[in-house]
Amino acid sequence: MVDRVIRDEASRQMAVGPEHDGSRLDNFLTALLPELSRSQLQRLIKDSRVQGPGTILRASTAVRAGQVYTIDIPPPTTAGPEAEVLALPILYEDSHLVVLDKPAGMVVHPAAGHSSGTLVNALLHHVKDLSGIGGELRPGIVHRLDRGTSGLMVVAKNDHAHQELSRQFADREVDKEYIALVWGVVQAGRRIDASIGRDPTNRQKMSTRARRARHAVTRITKARHFKGVSLAHIAIATGRTHQIRVHLSAIGHPVVGDATYGGAHRRTLPNLRAVLRLERPFLHAARLAFTHPADGRRVEFESPLPPDLQAVLNDIAEREQRDDQEQ
Repeated sequence: MVDRVIRDEASRQMAVGPEHDGSRLDNFLTALLPELSRSQLQRLIKDSRVQGPGTILRASTAVRAGQVYTIDIPPPTTAGPEAEVLALPILYEDSHLVVLDKPAGMVVHPAAGHSSGTLVNALLHHVKDLSGIGGELRPGIVHRLDRGTSGLMVVAKNDHAHQELSRQFADREVDKEYIALVWGVVQAGRRIDASIGRDPTNRQKMSTRARRARHAVTRITKARHFKGVSLAHIAIATGRTHQIRVHLSAIGHPVVGDATYGGAHRRTLPNLRAVLRLERPFLHAARLAFTHPADGRRVEFESPLPPDLQAVLNDIAEREQRDDQEQ
């Protein structure tokens, strides 16, 4: 037997295959329903919307091969966030999805301390036909960027696109490439394979030393070296929270300007003084490629470095060129 999902309008029935024997219930459901977040599924379990063997089911309940579980997914309800007229560069839009260039400093989701001014608030203004998934009308978010990270994101506009894009991210079929300025000399071809979880001493940070961690892989595909720093092109096969920032810090090459993970230096070489102007990590999501959920064509989008990062890079390159000419 393999895992299978039987769907109708109100519920979904799932049989446990041998590959998930002994898994936690929330992990098993997440694997079969990638369009729902783990936190959403945990909430549905807590609300008794998941039925199966046993009288009391918890997120930590161990599932066994051959068991069958039924999940009742409620219809979407009205979103809490309000639409706001905020600048949101949209690079591409059709009836299925939107590709946008997220500005640095913009939080993706409303949360404590960020109830407005988020990407979600902007989307609710710019895009009217967004997908409803997992009991709440959420504006098609299938992946995220950190607040200080700029660059490309894809957003679903209907349930089918949301489910298919979520599957592609879960199955690592989406190509994501970032550009980062990092401290020191990092070589192209470097692969960082280290699991990531919550930092055991600071819950606001992620770490490769966490007791409970998830597999993560980061690769340096290109590198241009300056005196003291490297401009790196980075591909990630997984999308863990703060992944690039954590992995680069773990190998001794933190992202320039990243105060959380050791990349913000108050003193630096004269040729690198431009980095002191940075108000965020030098990290940009520059390329995004995926299969269009409606017609199956492979689509690819690119975003140049935004002005704040490009200005710092230009200054470093010009100073280095002058120094070379003077020697």
